[in-house]
Amino acid sequence: MKLYFAPMTCSLSPHIVLRELGLPFELIRVNNKTKATADGRDFRDINPKGYVAALVLDNGLVLTEGPAIVQYLADQVPGNALAPANGTWERARLQELLNFITAEIHGGSAPLFNADIPESTKEIFRQKLFKRLDYLNKELLNKDYLLGAFGLADAYLFTVLKWLPFFNIDVKGWPELASLMERIEARPSVQAAIAAEEATQPV
Repeated sequence: MKLYFAPMTCSLSPHIVLRELGLPFELIRVNNKTKATADGRDFRDINPKGYVAALVLDNGLVLTEGPAIVQYLADQVPGNALAPANGTWERARLQELLNFITAEIHGGSAPLFNADIPESTKEIFRQKLFKRLDYLNKELLNKDYLLGAFGLADAYLFTVLKWLPFFNIDVKGWPELASLMERIEARPSVQAAIAAEEATQPV
C-alpha cells in the first residue's frame, strides 16, 4: 500500500493507524500547492479532489477521505483494538464520533486557515468550535480515550487538534483534551509517524 500525505494535515491520522496496526506501507509526500508527489506524479491523477490523504492499494484501487481510510485499514486486521466489528452498536458509535470530528472539528477549523476571511467572521467560527471542544472535553471526563480505549477516533481527533496553535488556541483551556493529547503523543506509533513525516524531503 501507498499512503500519500502532506505534513501537518489530516493524513497523519491514517499514518498513525497504519503504524498501530503494523501494516506494511510506503509513505509518499505531496506538495499541497503544486500537487507534485515525491514519486513524480501529479497528485490530482491519484485523487481528483486534490487533497490528502489517499491510500493506494497494491491492486491500484484508491481510497480517499480519512474516516473511510482508517476504517478500511482497521478491517484488514480482524480483532484489533482500534475499531469494533462492523455491524455492532460499538462500531456505529465509532462512526458517529468520526463523523462529528470530520464535520465539527476538522470542518469547523478549516475557515480559520483562510487568510481571506475577516477576523470578525473567524471569531464566529472560533466560538462554534469552542462549543464543540467543550462537548468533547465533557465526554472525556473519567475516560482515557473517547470510546474507553485508544482507537480510530482518538487518532483523528489528535491530528486535527494539533492545528490549534496555528489559530492561537491553547488546548489547555480544555483540560481533558489536553491530557488526551499528551497520552496520544506518547504512543510509539504516533512518535514514529511524526518523525517519519518530518524526515521526508519537500517536493
